[in-house]
Amino acid sequence: MSGIGRRIGGLVIDWALASVISLAIGTYGAAGNFATLGIFAALQVVFVALLSGSFGHVCVGLRVVPIRGGYVGVWRPVVRTVLLCLVVPALIHAKDGRPLHDAAVGTVLVRR
Repeated sequence: MSGIGRRIGGLVIDWALASVISLAIGTYGAAGNFATLGIFAALQVVFVALLSGSFGHVCVGLRVVPIRGGYVGVWRPVVRTVLLCLVVPALIHAKDGRPLHDAAVGTVLVRR
């Protein structure tokens, strides 16, 4: 499993990318917070499904893999992202140390 530092670094990169895109399309700011969150969520789903990790994950050398191996698929990134956007599941950890948004869909974030 990955360390907390890499996880936070990847999250910061992902949020910065979503903020830049939100700024570029004119939805950044107090009224556009949900637009930025929507952009963040869309980027998470697309990148995790295609590259087994978000843009930030790739930058810091992490990837999302299913516990049982194989391809992460599409449903896992969708459910994982919804839970991540709710924030609380990302702060609660399962018995094995994985955040709840990973444990709920059977994935783990590991080094590339």
